[in-house]
Amino acid sequence: MDQRESQAGDDRSGERDQISGDFISTLPDAILCTIISLLPTKDGGRTPAISPRWRYLWRSAPLNLEVRSPANSHSPSTVLPSAVSGIISNHDGPARRFSIRCFPDDLDADAESWFHSRALANIQELEFTYHNYKRFPGCTRENLLPPSALRSPSLLVVKISYCNFPTSLPSMNFPLLKQLSLMFVSMSGDVFHGLLSACRALESLYMAEIRSTGCLRVSSPTLRSFGFRNSDEETELVIEDAPHLVRVLLPYIHHSDYCATIRVVRAPRLEVLGPILPVVSNILVSQVISPLTSANSMCTVKVLCLRSSGYELDGVRNVLRWFPYLEKLYIIFGRHSEENKKNEPQYDPPHQIECFQTHLKTVVFKIFIGYEKQVNFARFFLVNAKALNKIEFEVYGACDAISVAYYHSLLQVEKRASQDAQVEFRSEYQRTGYDKHVHDLSVADPFGQP
Repeated sequence: MDQRESQAGDDRSGERDQISGDFISTLPDAILCTIISLLPTKDGGRTPAISPRWRYLWRSAPLNLEVRSPANSHSPSTVLPSAVSGIISNHDGPARRFSIRCFPDDLDADAESWFHSRALANIQELEFTYHNYKRFPGCTRENLLPPSALRSPSLLVVKISYCNFPTSLPSMNFPLLKQLSLMFVSMSGDVFHGLLSACRALESLYMAEIRSTGCLRVSSPTLRSFGFRNSDEETELVIEDAPHLVRVLLPYIHHSDYCATIRVVRAPRLEVLGPILPVVSNILVSQVISPLTSANSMCTVKVLCLRSSGYELDGVRNVLRWFPYLEKLYIIFGRHSEENKKNEPQYDPPHQIECFQTHLKTVVFKIFIGYEKQVNFARFFLVNAKALNKIEFEVYGACDAISVAYYHSLLQVEKRASQDAQVEFRSEYQRTGYDKHVHDLSVADPFGQP
């Protein structure tokens, strides 16, 4: 074979390699390791079989370690707790994410040592959940959070569920932590205060079904979004000082009108609030917000979401007086409670609803069915809100031309106070839980999202 034939053979070999399409292997090691770190543990462990180029990358790539018990056929890439010690001892690189969901009895004596290992020293994401929800809220040693679980200063995201915090924790320092979720946990007020004080870059906090001794106090110079859902009336939460807090989301428990007390002391930038139930002294005692001033005025709130059955018009009018600069209002229609109706405060006519005059531009009614009380409720806004640009109805059921014409006649839309206001109907029904929007800071108006 002469030189020209050899060259032609090399060219054909290069063409075959190019046609094979393995362009990923030409990327730098750092990028390939990042790709591997995004894969579940078992999938990342299989990458050495791709080619000799990948053979040693997995050992140095950051781990995405998902631990589950019992074994789940729907999640074949997860590993059992019994395999964790071997993986982190044989892996040279750090762990990027550590997610564990298991029964307390499945954690052996090595569990505490995992968090002291070199591999988990700089994890960025931690998810720790016990499968023992039937035991909650009983405080038992079996469902105790390992004391060393919260020791990495590099944590960015933490989610802890269905477990009890120790009565005391080692010194904590989380200068980078931005997202914190605590769900179905039991903890003391002192432990909560120490945890929150250690989060010096916290942007979003979500708490659901917290059982606590003492008042939970939130003070954070960086917090922007806060979500809270609780059915334990004994739990009291006070937002003492949150200078950058923009929204407070209160995803409610379906079929329940009760919630722990929340008091807002200082949140000078609060713009988004709800959903709240505007009846009873629930606002002051068991539902959400205590008045900030003697005049009950919250001048910074621009977007508000209320829950109503359509019967609580007096309660709604009273609440709207608190928000003189409100621009957008959502009303979520739900079931009627006679208990709420008995305790509903009567509206005080001499005090007008200031936002109706110049600021309220949009009203959205969700799950509008069109029975008499809902129609009268909606008509109140049509004939009184003088600055409206749009009023929307998310109708439960069909929304064709005949239905729209029927709704128009029921509501008497031609009598609206703002003749320029558009009246729109659309067929749309979706669950109104806003848990997922607590950490999504890119969403300016969480109540308008699916």
